Amino acid sequence: MCICLDLYKTLKINGENMNIVLYILIFCMGAVFGSFFTLAVYRIPLGKDITHERSFCPNCNHRLEFLDLIPILSYLFLGAKCRYCKQKIRPRYFLLEIMSGIVFVLFAVSLKLDILNTNINTWIYFIFGILYFASLFIIAGIDKERNYIQKSVLLFGFVVQAIYIIYLYIVEKDFNIYRYVIYLSIICILMLVDIFILRKKIKNSYVIENLLLCVLMIGYTYETITILTIIFTLLCIAIQMLLNKVNKKKNIRRDETITKIPIGFYLCVTNIVCLITTNFFIL
Repeated sequence: MCICLDLYKTLKINGENMNIVLYILIFCMGAVFGSFFTLAVYRIPLGKDITHERSFCPNCNHRLEFLDLIPILSYLFLGAKCRYCKQKIRPRYFLLEIMSGIVFVLFAVSLKLDILNTNINTWIYFIFGILYFASLFIIAGIDKERNYIQKSVLLFGFVVQAIYIIYLYIVEKDFNIYRYVIYLSIICILMLVDIFILRKKIKNSYVIENLLLCVLMIGYTYETITILTIIFTLLCIAIQMLLNKVNKKKNIRRDETITKIPIGFYLCVTNIVCLITTNFFIL
């Protein structure tokens, strides 16, 4: 009995130490993803390669080496300056890497990831969740910078979602495939409207893009979280419009105001917050 108790205590201590290492690794992975997000947000709208072309300084165009690309640490050790031209590096790169790492850790904690006790389905959900977050981070960044939803990133999100749906269909006996068929039909209708109607008559399809983003969110986070996301997004937009009025910076017509607000950015941010928060209460 004593031997079994000692073995249990040893396994428990080792498991806790392993979990600490696990969450440190998840944070580092998140920081690496964050570094990639900044690159993707800059290059994807310009049609540049995001996988094979080496990173370079946007000021002097010097190719960056490995020591220049270590997330968080390179920014600190280089004093927030380019090693070659000494130009100041924008702090958003540093903040996004930290924030991405924190989001990944919070998501893992919300799922109660444990090396010894977590089942394989939770780990798979975590992996697909990370890919989903990657889509949202890039969509949010591009929308914040350029005020439109990047359709290629949306397509990536839908492809990843389709793979996850196939996995759920295989492993879950009571899986409701009809729910996803309805969402797929909505996606097809919105895309057809965008391609054959909006593009011919008007250039701006921002509303359709945001509707497609909401459908993507429903597929991953289900209806309740998506509704909460929309509510909090509307609240954020109302606060931003109020601040614009207070600061007397809103000197444009009402019909132009909507296009100036990065709705997709707010949708992505609030969806991540709502998903992680509800995981803490539900799981």
